[in-house]
Amino acid sequence: MSTPTSTLHLSAISLPQLYDLLQPITVPNTSPNAKFTNWSSTFACSPLAIFEPATELQCELILELARREGKVVRAVGVGHSPSDLACTTGYMLRTTKLDRLLEIHADKRYIIAQAGITLDALHAELAIHGLAMINVGSISDQTLGGIVTTATHGTGINYGVISTHVMGLTLLLADGSRVFCSRQERPDLFTASICGLGSTGLILTVTLEVEPAFRLKEVQQTIQFHECVRSLDSLVTASEHVRFWWFPAADTMRVSSADRTIEPVKPAGSWLWHSLIGFHVVQFLLFVARFILPLNIFIGRFASWLVSTKVIAIDDSFRIFNMECRYPQHTTEWAIPYANTKACLHDLHDWLMREFSDPNGLRPHFPIEVRFSDSDDIWLSPSNGQRTCWIGIVQFKPYGFEVPYKTLFERFETILCRHGGRPHWAKAHHLRPETLRTLYPRFDDFTRVLESVDPRGMFRNEYVERHIFGKTGPGYHNRVFKRYAPSQ
Repeated sequence: MSTPTSTLHLSAISLPQLYDLLQPITVPNTSPNAKFTNWSSTFACSPLAIFEPATELQCELILELARREGKVVRAVGVGHSPSDLACTTGYMLRTTKLDRLLEIHADKRYIIAQAGITLDALHAELAIHGLAMINVGSISDQTLGGIVTTATHGTGINYGVISTHVMGLTLLLADGSRVFCSRQERPDLFTASICGLGSTGLILTVTLEVEPAFRLKEVQQTIQFHECVRSLDSLVTASEHVRFWWFPAADTMRVSSADRTIEPVKPAGSWLWHSLIGFHVVQFLLFVARFILPLNIFIGRFASWLVSTKVIAIDDSFRIFNMECRYPQHTTEWAIPYANTKACLHDLHDWLMREFSDPNGLRPHFPIEVRFSDSDDIWLSPSNGQRTCWIGIVQFKPYGFEVPYKTLFERFETILCRHGGRPHWAKAHHLRPETLRTLYPRFDDFTRVLESVDPRGMFRNEYVERHIFGKTGPGYHNRVFKRYAPSQ
């Protein structure tokens, strides 16, 4: 179903009138908010203008202006993506005022919400009505539209990425039409959009499958790395939601296993790790380690010790799913076929042990997060066609200061690529269309949909042009929006 909403009357508005109508939602050039920086302060841009619409009509006005001026429009939520996925030299549309829960259908287990609502706000709204999201990632300071368009994931070998719970989308297309799509209605547009990198259209609303509110009982315990890998299959399938935090310097794995329960709430956690002491001591040590690199090995062992006790916690689902990111960070995460997990972890272990034994070797931070998801049929989902293991590595930025990461990430990615790795779309990566086409069987179907609904490229920012369409040159380089000089 396509509705040409206000195309006729918008075309009757003169350009000066259009500017006047947009002025109240335009961030002043003198405002510090007139520039965009992502959460981790790793990428930044200065768009031509930043708009903060609160209504769908205002969104239509923004797209009308972009059509007339031949400009790109990039939608952005809270900017949590640790890449330049949200960056643009065109117009930026902040969705954070499009943040309402519109409809609740508890009996049919679905809701309709605006795409700009954060998961934090959605959790609170759903709880009032005795509902909850089926699965959640490690953080909830993200917009619903953002997690849908990047196929963000939680963990659970029998649970798909969060986009698999999307039942329908309402989009504003580049031509100004307002369309609804689902698996039954405009299925190609729907499948492209639920991991569409914001390039199929502006997501206005999301129809999301939910379930009755539930609690999770989580058991965390630390075991040796090799024991974890030997028992991988039994550990991963023993609970509904399983994830590992690997501390390479200590050669340990922190295993988190969570299942639905009706037991009463019993919050818990590692006091040492979650206390202000643990937070500040670790950050200070990481800062010192910028100058004394071997100290990173001690810090990794110290951090593993801080969380070494067995912990059992029972709480609302999203409180167990979520974890604290602690410090700004550089990060990369890749998805590999689950069948390759053991071999990949062994290769990563061998590599890191070589680095540790080399006086001049790399000194990674911690932990390496390992999570799991079921297969799906979403064209650009990293879990497309395969059960998946996600492996993510971080380099923290203590007090916001830069740390070496580039060489570390390159070596990490080389190993993941060797095991069939696909990058998390919200995170920086180096792959181009010629490689992505070999990893995603429906890649050309995706680009076909983009050419159909947005032939002039209104929604294609530099990230999309670079990775999906292969554009090259200074304006499309991986580091065109990097905040600082290249790191080692």
